[in-house]
Amino acid sequence: MASTHGAEVLVASNRGPVSYETGEDGSLRAKRGGGGLVSGLSAIGPETNAVWVCAALGDGDRAAVRRAEGGLLPESDTGGQRVRMLDIDPEVFAAAYNGIANSVLWFVHHMLYQTPLEPVFDSEFRRQWAAYEAYNRAFANALAEEAGEGAAVLIQDYHLALAPRMLRRLRPDLRIGHFSHTPWAPAEYFRLLPDDIAAELLTGILGADRAAFLTRRWADAFTECCHAVLGPGIPAGTRIGVHGLGADADFLRERSHRPDVAERMAALRAEIGEGRRTIVRVDRTELSKNIVRGLLAYRQLLDEHPEWWEKVVHVAFAYPSRQDLAVYRDYTAEVQRVAEEINSAYGTPGWIPVVLHVKDDFARSLAAYRLADVALVNPIRDGMNLVAKEVPVVSDEGCVLVLSREAGAHEEMGEDALTVNPYDITGTAETLHTALTMPAEERAERSKRLAAAGTALPPARWFLDQLHALDDQSS
Repeated sequence: MASTHGAEVLVASNRGPVSYETGEDGSLRAKRGGGGLVSGLSAIGPETNAVWVCAALGDGDRAAVRRAEGGLLPESDTGGQRVRMLDIDPEVFAAAYNGIANSVLWFVHHMLYQTPLEPVFDSEFRRQWAAYEAYNRAFANALAEEAGEGAAVLIQDYHLALAPRMLRRLRPDLRIGHFSHTPWAPAEYFRLLPDDIAAELLTGILGADRAAFLTRRWADAFTECCHAVLGPGIPAGTRIGVHGLGADADFLRERSHRPDVAERMAALRAEIGEGRRTIVRVDRTELSKNIVRGLLAYRQLLDEHPEWWEKVVHVAFAYPSRQDLAVYRDYTAEVQRVAEEINSAYGTPGWIPVVLHVKDDFARSLAAYRLADVALVNPIRDGMNLVAKEVPVVSDEGCVLVLSREAGAHEEMGEDALTVNPYDITGTAETLHTALTMPAEERAERSKRLAAAGTALPPARWFLDQLHALDDQSS
């Protein structure tokens, strides 16, 4: 398949750097996103011919694709980036994204199944798997069309595990990297998947020149899965890499001191009350984030240390995620129920023990970061967890980081964090007490070291390191 556009660098991801909403008058409004990929692509400079291939996620996106006649979106919408959005059939997309990516692959890599009842790999799963293959094939075809001779292609995450091999068959000249932003399951858990599906996922990624991960732990787990499912050894053409993703210190420090953040800080201070300590968490209500156990640990802290009554507030931001899946809606409802139960049991006319917000507000999140005395980051499993890296950068007085040993960030930050087992409510409650009573000088020193570790690999460097590694491999 010959290139039609000759891009030198390509990124492929499910979600792109822009999304569209349709107004009441039928007009399209573009909303630009941020994150590591946006920062990274910006770092290569406008002189590089780069294209981002992503999926249309909703009706507004699909209308934008039709308006662009399937070609590149208007650069006025994308902040100057060249973006090709794919209008994949909505039923195929839903089966691939919700049915396989988020309800199977996410659950496997985060080890979330209640195995007495799930998973069930039946004929419906096979139908959804066919959609996942079609979704990956649409990306591979588009990348093959857009890529110039010998171009570098960086394919992102578990949504696109099959695309590297599909693209390799279409365009053997390309330099292909695949990056996993999630944990990788240990071999014995990965093998919950049907044998042929497990093999397809692994060989799909092994179609890349480099398969890269956020930590050595996840890279080693992938290698072990290859040995267990495919037999000893990694194919000679594939190298395994590790690229930790850090926080963008310059952006966070500037953004957290804008007027809208100051307004949110004033409002939060009013909710918290004067002179109280704060335990802050900011998460999406993904099942892996372990918000309910964090609330239970806080309740046990209040149970066992009544000296903290009226002196501490748990500021918990739990922003709804994947609400089109019933299990996520149920989890969000449970978070709200437990928070209300704690407030009912312990609250007084002048003290709300848990300040819970569920509406996404980035400025308010930054305000909470600045007010944090303690940051609670206790995921069951997490590929990295950027909140753990962001709070120490932004916190005004320095904060204590209470960090799950199952977060990828623990590999870099564990030395100066207070480590918890995410399942141990009693242990987490005691660690919160330790964090709240830590001397200010020690807290500030730890926070300073955490901020340095958390920003050592900012998004632009993370992206460029992957590009350079592909260059080195081809030389």
